[in-house]
Amino acid sequence: MTVPEELADLPYAELLQPHSGPPADEGDYDTVHFDGLVLDGGTARGARFLESAVTDCAFTGTNLRRSRFNDVWATGTRFTGTSLAETNWLDSSLTGCSLAGVEAFGSVLRRVVFRRCKLDSVNLRSAALHDVAFEDCVLRDVDFAEARLNGVVFPGSRLERARFGRATLKKADLRGALTIDLADGYESLSGAIIDTGQLLDLAPALAQALGIIVKDR
Repeated sequence: MTVPEELADLPYAELLQPHSGPPADEGDYDTVHFDGLVLDGGTARGARFLESAVTDCAFTGTNLRRSRFNDVWATGTRFTGTSLAETNWLDSSLTGCSLAGVEAFGSVLRRVVFRRCKLDSVNLRSAALHDVAFEDCVLRDVDFAEARLNGVVFPGSRLERARFGRATLKKADLRGALTIDLADGYESLSGAIIDTGQLLDLAPALAQALGIIVKDR
């Protein structure tokens, strides 16, 4: 998936209209541009965003549960203590964004790119990720428990204390990850693709998770 680096590179850039106020519950936002919006609290449950841009915004404690994001481009935006639970994302990208203490459980992400993002204590339990890319990201204390990861890649990213308990992985490619540090769920790595060096690094934890005793004679 090709991700534009600049707002002007978006195929719908010339159609964007500035939107000054916060989004509302069940609101429809088609080809709108949220720029520099600082939202402390508030709710936009079930809102729908289509071919829209979000630049240099800050959402703190905002409720966006069950919202839909189709072909949305976000950059330089912070999500802190925000609810993105049960949201639906399609053909969207986040560049240089930070997500801290975000609830995103039960969400569905399809063809979504996170680039140079920081994800700290993000709850993705029971989420479904299809063809999702984490490029040059830091994923710290991210919870993928019981999530389904299909065709997910992590080039240049660091996984620190990630949780994969009872997750289902299919063609999840970890070969480009710089660090793979799991808090739990080593037994759920079946279906993941790793390289030889990563296998050697993971071997002690994998052996422990599988109950294998390694003892030299």
